[in-house]
Amino acid sequence: MKDNEPIKTLSTERKPRSGSPGRQREIDTCTGAAGKISLDIAVLPGDGIGPEVIGATLAVLKKLEERWTKVCFAFREHAVGTAEYLRYGDPLSEEAFAACRQADAVLLGAMGLPSVRWPDGRELSPQLDLRERLDLYAGLRPIRLYHAQDTPLKRYGAGEIDLVIVRENCEGLFSARLSKSDPASGEVRDLLRITRRGAERVFRAAFELAGRRRKKCTLVDKANVLPSMVFFRSVFDDVAREYPEVEASRVYVDAMALYLLQKPHEFDVLVTENMFGDILSDLAAGLVGGMGMAPSADIGDDCAVFQPSHGTAPDIAGKGIANPIAAILSAAMMLEWLGHPELLDGATRIRHAVETVLSDPANRTPDTGGRLATQQMTEKIMECL
Repeated sequence: MKDNEPIKTLSTERKPRSGSPGRQREIDTCTGAAGKISLDIAVLPGDGIGPEVIGATLAVLKKLEERWTKVCFAFREHAVGTAEYLRYGDPLSEEAFAACRQADAVLLGAMGLPSVRWPDGRELSPQLDLRERLDLYAGLRPIRLYHAQDTPLKRYGAGEIDLVIVRENCEGLFSARLSKSDPASGEVRDLLRITRRGAERVFRAAFELAGRRRKKCTLVDKANVLPSMVFFRSVFDDVAREYPEVEASRVYVDAMALYLLQKPHEFDVLVTENMFGDILSDLAAGLVGGMGMAPSADIGDDCAVFQPSHGTAPDIAGKGIANPIAAILSAAMMLEWLGHPELLDGATRIRHAVETVLSDPANRTPDTGGRLATQQMTEKIMECL
């Protein structure tokens, strides 16, 4: 993705802010800033390394904020995740959800731990609840290579792997995740749900994004086997005709897993079903250094959540060695989506700073073979803003 290229693809219509009270901590950097536009950011640090990478991200945003004369942030932190579940029985309280719905944007760390599960055995996944309840149908997963040493593939240098996976977030196979089942019956089924409305809107988001990039949009499906995917492809074909300037192509998901290893440079925007997007996003992140290098945004017509693609990583939580880059780049996506000129400049500065820092192979956290601590990596990025 180019430094000056906005990721925003959808409406940014605002809803009235609620200023939700309760289990929250407010960090209002707008105090005394007369005449500035104040933007309400709901901050959900979450579990594991979530608070560490969100702390790093807030430090970067506050450093940028010193430059701005027309806009500022009111960060409102809300307790969510496994601790809330163990304490109150709900990892995402109605109070926290209402604050997310009313905020100008949501900045999320990571939620859920393998050791804490619902009675039916599923892990807690309040981030999925947020996507579905806020109707954040377009999951954007940018994949960019910053240095040749970060990829297991030969031949690729900085910027030569540069694609975005657009994942349909509210339907697909994940739509069955809350359905009741009886394992004692000897059979459990999950339903893969595709609607025309759901497919059309995510395809339009993908084509609009492709139109601002290299004008190539690839559908990833399994239309040679599944009737739901035949329908998915037919809707894609209908929407593709609305965007004649964008080259449309179609690839089966198993073939795409191969092509991402063989020729990732050929792809620009990939759009796919929920489960396929979940799997391919991790595979693609592995091409550019891992999950610690992979930002994400979940965007709807009225709301958006920005978070690193990685999980809570409980094995390294509290050690101060988590890679903050994915979270910091997610904040850059947030600045672009919010759209104010000062914020767009801030997003460009973040991406330039990350590229500058990563151009030196010595600047790496342990997950990418280096020795920098979270704070050290954050400070290096801040120095380059």
